[in-house]
Amino acid sequence: MKKFTFLIALMFATGIVFGQLATIHDPNATVTVTQAQINAWGHANQIMPNNTIVLNFEGIGNLASIGNYYNGGGGPNVGVYFGGTTLALIDEDAGGSGNFANEPSPNTVMFFLSGGGATMNVPAGFTTGFSFYYSSNGQGTVYVYDGLDGTGNLLATQPFSSNYSNNSCVGDPNGAYCHWDPMGVSFAGVAKSVSFTGVEDHCAFDDVTFGSITPGPTAVPTMSQWGLIFLALALLGVGTAYILRRRKSEIAI
Repeated sequence: MKKFTFLIALMFATGIVFGQLATIHDPNATVTVTQAQINAWGHANQIMPNNTIVLNFEGIGNLASIGNYYNGGGGPNVGVYFGGTTLALIDEDAGGSGNFANEPSPNTVMFFLSGGGATMNVPAGFTTGFSFYYSSNGQGTVYVYDGLDGTGNLLATQPFSSNYSNNSCVGDPNGAYCHWDPMGVSFAGVAKSVSFTGVEDHCAFDDVTFGSITPGPTAVPTMSQWGLIFLALALLGVGTAYILRRRKSEIAI
């Protein structure tokens, strides 16, 4: 009986420790990030390269509701708003309480502490697909609907699996959720809402991107890449001129 009681106590204690280590929000963290820092991150991300709509959640406070930030509420106004239980979380190494590392676009991600998921609404609708990065300790599913707030017809379903510590990743320097995977979701029709579901406080998302199955802003070519582009255009011009000259010669004959 004593052994059994000891085993139960050990399992309970281990569960508590594991739960604290495995949650993406560290309730024991001392939040030191200032509003000025948060605002600066937001201002730096107001302009989106190549007009790509990428929601990286910079400029939103630690544990603050994302709400209407992208709908006239302070961030880039792209007509997107989130359900009340959808929160922002800042990396603990940047002064927040996020138990994560190596996030695709430092220092803020999207997550939820309650409600069973995060809901994203796009009243104007969007087509083709969208993408994001995720880190999760547990399985979850992303649902795409043609109505607001997860209503209407289901257009797509995309499950995701636990990956938060894949590839023996390490923090930067801290953060248990140190591995992120890209995920793209394609569909037919016009979508107006997306539900991100999973284990509460055990999954996070970043760089939600519209119109592309690859998350993040479209890459701007480097100088060497521009050189290759110009060379290709020059060769194309030479080839076109040669073909035109041959056609003129053939017509003259």
